[in-house]
Amino acid sequence: MNAQHDTDAIRRRNRGMLVALFLLFFGGMLVAGLLRFSGWRPQGSKNKGELLQPYGDLRGYAPSLADGRAYRWKDAPRTWRIVAMPRDCDGARAAECARLLADLDKVWRLMNKDADRVHVLWAGAAPTGSALPAEVRPLRVDGGLRAGLARPDDAAGDAVWLVDPNGFVVLRYAPGFDPGDLRTDLARLLKIN
Repeated sequence: MNAQHDTDAIRRRNRGMLVALFLLFFGGMLVAGLLRFSGWRPQGSKNKGELLQPYGDLRGYAPSLADGRAYRWKDAPRTWRIVAMPRDCDGARAAECARLLADLDKVWRLMNKDADRVHVLWAGAAPTGSALPAEVRPLRVDGGLRAGLARPDDAAGDAVWLVDPNGFVVLRYAPGFDPGDLRTDLARLLKIN
């Protein structure tokens, strides 16, 4: 009778362990599924910029540099572009434009070994009293560029856009954005691509 009692106790303990393992495995999957479908995401996997839905499309657009030469999207594969289209840089907002230009230059320099995979495109005039750094490519502003960018005329100031290697405008950074946010998103995207 004692041997039967010990066998029943072992069987109950093993059954309890099996149920606990089952709950641990499938319970974790259930919690992960609930978090996923509720929209929660870990802080490290969120974009800092505004993800555009739908994406802007600049694939068919053929921009030209300020000196008249063509800038081709496809000539530099796997290259991300930071596009700035500031207004009134030769007027009252020259100081804001100079700060934006310095921020974009800083982001480009902080990309270190990946800086050759990033082009900074400046659409418009250089700020009064400043020259564009060598890594900044000046573009001519036209209707095709404006049409491909989301909300280019923001009353709050000058926005910046991130364009993927294929010519899709994927992220927008509102006026007054933190350049560290642009750098974080760009570093993550360069690592993936």
